Amino acid sequence: MAKRKTAYVCSDCGAEFPRWQGQCSECKSWNTISEFVISSARTAKSAHTGYAGQTNAKIETLNAIDLEALPRFSSGFRELDRVLGGGIVPGAAMLIGGSPGAGKSTLLLQVMCKLAQSRDALYVTGEESLQQVAMRAKRLGLPDDKLMMLAETNVETICELALTRQPKLMVIDSIQVMNVADVQSAPGSVSQVRESAAYLTRFAKQHHIAMFIVGHVTKDGNLAGPKVLEHCIDSSMMLEGESDGRFRTLRSHKNRFGAVNELGVFGMTEKGLKEVSNPSAIFLSRGENQSPGSSVMVVWEGTRPLLVEIQALVDYSQMANPRRIAVGLEQNRLAMLLAVLHRHGNLQMNDQDVFVNVVGGVKVNETGADLALLMAMVSSFKNIPLPKELIVFGEVGLAGEIRPVPNGTERITEAAKHGFKRAIVPKANAPKQPIAGLDVVPVSHLSEALDALP
Repeated sequence: MAKRKTAYVCSDCGAEFPRWQGQCSECKSWNTISEFVISSARTAKSAHTGYAGQTNAKIETLNAIDLEALPRFSSGFRELDRVLGGGIVPGAAMLIGGSPGAGKSTLLLQVMCKLAQSRDALYVTGEESLQQVAMRAKRLGLPDDKLMMLAETNVETICELALTRQPKLMVIDSIQVMNVADVQSAPGSVSQVRESAAYLTRFAKQHHIAMFIVGHVTKDGNLAGPKVLEHCIDSSMMLEGESDGRFRTLRSHKNRFGAVNELGVFGMTEKGLKEVSNPSAIFLSRGENQSPGSSVMVVWEGTRPLLVEIQALVDYSQMANPRRIAVGLEQNRLAMLLAVLHRHGNLQMNDQDVFVNVVGGVKVNETGADLALLMAMVSSFKNIPLPKELIVFGEVGLAGEIRPVPNGTERITEAAKHGFKRAIVPKANAPKQPIAGLDVVPVSHLSEALDALP
């Protein structure tokens, strides 16, 4: 019997090693290296020659390629279409991840039941039985007379059965339980996830089938499996939200057919996930009385602005090392902004605990939230509430300068639509034409922004 060829692959960065070791020397992660079985030359050759033994590939010149628009079709959810870049593309492999209970299977079951009324759709479940999926569809009140179902975990069998029905849309739930017969390892391992995803992606592109692939997440919130899983698919999305929370956010981290970091908002109800047409109204559900430490900012998510509230609590610390805790914001940026506030704002917070939070569970990654965060901390430190109709955004540099942010005019316009009367913005983002009902205060330095506060 021929000796089995193996390699050891890091599940985080995909680096390969000749033997097992505790730490990956490339990404410095611990306990992420697993055994990976290398396919023989015969197996690798058969895997690339299609499903009938012959390849359909051909060489073309660049000017001979058809440049017609991809025939997208709607998923039935405008928020999902927004995240996908305008709709579902035939032949695209889309990976959707999320923590247990986030609603991945529920959302895809709703999409499949609706689309099955107009096109052939196949739902492949490997974790649940067909009875469990049918019970969920009945509980949600979904049309269940057209959707085709299959309970199978072997990838080759799934593709062979799919060829007999020729579906236009498929769901694989989930990639962690799928297996390829030629790979001698357990389902969920690095080698199985890697080969299964490559097999399914190749099958979807050869037969122009739009395929949703469900993926699990690790305890750190990242997609489980090797990093090459995200490279071989066309779109990667994460469904985030607490299991006991009311709202879910769907964010794209990779999209070959649209904008990256697009955000979709859904509400969890008894009848499944419902799309939220005006997310800013949810994130701004504040009380009548304005409290110190609260400010409103405009963040840019994908192709649209969102108004979110940021809260800060600054209180005297009883410990030698005051705490700095940020939820929804970057921890290191909070420490940097506190140093800028001390140097250029003459406010000392070395003996204060600082807690900041973005309301609604939104994660803000852009630097345009710097000025709003500083205003919230100053408001809490001085115990003076900011005006309820005040909007703030802008990037703060280490020298205390207020830098412009992209799409400044669109952000100001969105704030005016929601009834805000005053805006503190970077000087370079000030609109050339006055906006009715909105007093825009352009600032170029942190000291000017602090002087603009009431």
